[in-house]
Amino acid sequence: MKQIAIIGPTASGKSDLAIAIAQQTNAYILSIDSLSIYKEVDIVSAKPSRDELTQVKHYGINELYINEYFSVDIFTNLYKKVLATCNEENKNLVIVGGTSFYLKSLLDGLSTLPNITTQHSLHVTEQLKDLHKCYTFLSKIDADYMQKITPNDRYRIEKALLIYKASGMSPSEWFRQNPKKPIIKDLDIYNIDVERQILRKRIEKRTQKMYENGLIDEVCFLEQKYTRAPHAMGAIGIVEVLDYLDGKIEKDTMLTLISTHTAQLAKRQQTFNRTQFHNVTNAKLEDLEALILNK
Repeated sequence: MKQIAIIGPTASGKSDLAIAIAQQTNAYILSIDSLSIYKEVDIVSAKPSRDELTQVKHYGINELYINEYFSVDIFTNLYKKVLATCNEENKNLVIVGGTSFYLKSLLDGLSTLPNITTQHSLHVTEQLKDLHKCYTFLSKIDADYMQKITPNDRYRIEKALLIYKASGMSPSEWFRQNPKKPIIKDLDIYNIDVERQILRKRIEKRTQKMYENGLIDEVCFLEQKYTRAPHAMGAIGIVEVLDYLDGKIEKDTMLTLISTHTAQLAKRQQTFNRTQFHNVTNAKLEDLEALILNK
């Protein structure tokens, strides 16, 4: 079984390329996209169409509802299940998407966690009713680790407390004794190299298409069903529509802001891909298919 990864900024053409490659290499596709993972978030995530999803079997798309908990640990377990399926069914794997942090987590690996029991979880949940007290306590036992965590970061404070309760060690000591182990050791990575002006035009075109396809109706539906509380409701394309619905901005401003914020995200993605991965094949979209298939 062979696996490759296709990365690149948002709106660079990754999904179409992945489908083309998968069809010609007997492969399944694993999406690494922080919004496409959610059901009912179709337009704002610019996920592949139903027709495209039937052309090649996709994983990492429509896995959870927007109010369900998601983390890199869950994604890692999903990857392991997909890998097992590919091995059983004699399929290759194409990993593709814009949330390259997930890919880096597979390459770097994750530290294992101690055995956390229901009793540990219940005890920590009770303690978290006073988040400030928990943060102060953890800062005393592990100042270096807590410097990286803000006082209102409930998720990471909870994780640190669970590690301490289950292991009797500070988080820093636990991670020293349980270092990360790479999950993927050999992977060809292909990065789509696209000029900023071309990308900006693609983003503007995609934003307009999202609007025409019913972006506002989709965000209204998500807000009514899930409220604004889920973390994903703060995503680009959702927050701007919510501001429009609140009467804070006009429609044209909404579309401009979505395009601008998406372009800023694309720039951050390009920087991350350039600095966090090594031995990457960089090429323009129109050249990558031949490069991948001929290797």
